[in-house]
Amino acid sequence: MKGHFVAYVARFSNGAILEGAHLPSFGTPTEQLRLETLALPPANPLQMRVAMTVAPVNPSDLIPITGAYSHRIQLPAVAGYEGVGRVIHAPETHAELIGRRVLPLRGTGTWQSYVDCDPDLAVPAPDTIGDLVAARAYINPLAALTMLDTFPVAGKRVLLSGAGSACAELLGRWAQEQGAAKIQGIYRSDSRVKRLIACGIEPISMNDIQAVTAAAREADLAFDALGGPVGSIVIDAMLDGTVFIAYGLLSGQSIRPSGTPRASYRRFHLRDYLATMPPGTWQRQFLRLWQALLHADPPPVQAFAVENWKSAVEQALRPGAAKPMLCFGCAG
Repeated sequence: MKGHFVAYVARFSNGAILEGAHLPSFGTPTEQLRLETLALPPANPLQMRVAMTVAPVNPSDLIPITGAYSHRIQLPAVAGYEGVGRVIHAPETHAELIGRRVLPLRGTGTWQSYVDCDPDLAVPAPDTIGDLVAARAYINPLAALTMLDTFPVAGKRVLLSGAGSACAELLGRWAQEQGAAKIQGIYRSDSRVKRLIACGIEPISMNDIQAVTAAAREADLAFDALGGPVGSIVIDAMLDGTVFIAYGLLSGQSIRPSGTPRASYRRFHLRDYLATMPPGTWQRQFLRLWQALLHADPPPVQAFAVENWKSAVEQALRPGAAKPMLCFGCAG
């Protein structure tokens, strides 16, 4: 499928310009993305325009570029799903947000210095939440909150795969607060072990197949972010009456059970829940999230000027590395 992803950087000058990276076709992000400059169009009077401050580089940003979800992506498309910036234009109905920080979500991609979005879906960021937390408040926190609403964990034994990921960490932290009886996490990088223990998650190496199998046999609920061989081992070992929730594909491979699973298989895609969610409910979910994130201790980040997007992507692909954040308007 031909087309391109873009990660634009726009600047106002004598003539407004918009520069960024484009993807000629699906493939390896570091090989396909290119930096380019385009004209910045006039603001749509019915939309909100946001000058971006920072945007994270998540696995969920990179996996679609590889073509894993090519059936639902029409190229050209702008890369990036979340971030934070300040409103520089808004319709009269939302004029009070001009100058305020918002998350410009569910519109064009966020790897661009100016994002146009539906004003009803732009989420105001409270002053009590800093940029580096606000920029990461959508994909992982909202997914974790929605999964725990959908699959209650009180009194249950919970197993997390890809436990070093941001979403799994939130699942573990919040499952503990919601009364889960036991929380175990399958990790890929030894660098995550200390943090998992601090979060109340019992760490299990993905290379210890015996321990992974034993944990899966004990689990009531498994939240799987990996897929592939580890996810397959987990669902094979789970018992009758248990639930396996597949919500990620960090391995880049689907699960392949050896037979008919005894666990109930459930697929979770946040986009499926958002498709029927009215704007009012959407905004109320973030009011819950802001409260939950107020005292959050998110993993450390490393900022990259957007011109250095390739280094940011390479860092995102290294297990155990600090979360890369694209910085708009910063030097270096």
